Amino acid sequence: MASVSSSHLILFIASLLIAASVAGTFTQGVQRLSSALGDRSVDVSGDVRTDAEIISDSGSGAVANDNEVTVLVKNTGSRDLEASSDQIEVLLNGKYRADVSVDVVDGSAWRVGNVAEITIPLDQPLDDGADHRVKVIVNGDEEVLQFRT
Repeated sequence: MASVSSSHLILFIASLLIAASVAGTFTQGVQRLSSALGDRSVDVSGDVRTDAEIISDSGSGAVANDNEVTVLVKNTGSRDLEASSDQIEVLLNGKYRADVSVDVVDGSAWRVGNVAEITIPLDQPLDDGADHRVKVIVNGDEEVLQFRT
């Protein structure tokens, strides 16, 4: 009788130890998931509040000349954006351009409603009569301007 009680006691203690370790593992996993979801929600909130629109008129001929391509981008989102070339990604005809300059046209910062001028220097003039594309990416928001020279 005593041997049955002691074996039950050993099995009971072993099951408590296993249950505690499993509960600790699950708690730690849930805490990591909760932290990751919190971080991701901040990123998504910033992306949702970011919106920019290209307002350059592609038919005006003012977009490109022999030396550079100039694109006007308006901040139409609900938060201020950073107007620096390391925060804005630009592709010209599918090629990434890192040598762009960004200047805010109507203010000192790229606030909601303000316009930024993005200037892309050209190594060689664009082909006459050909279609061209400029893609501007600001905090995940992508805008495309198609124009013909």
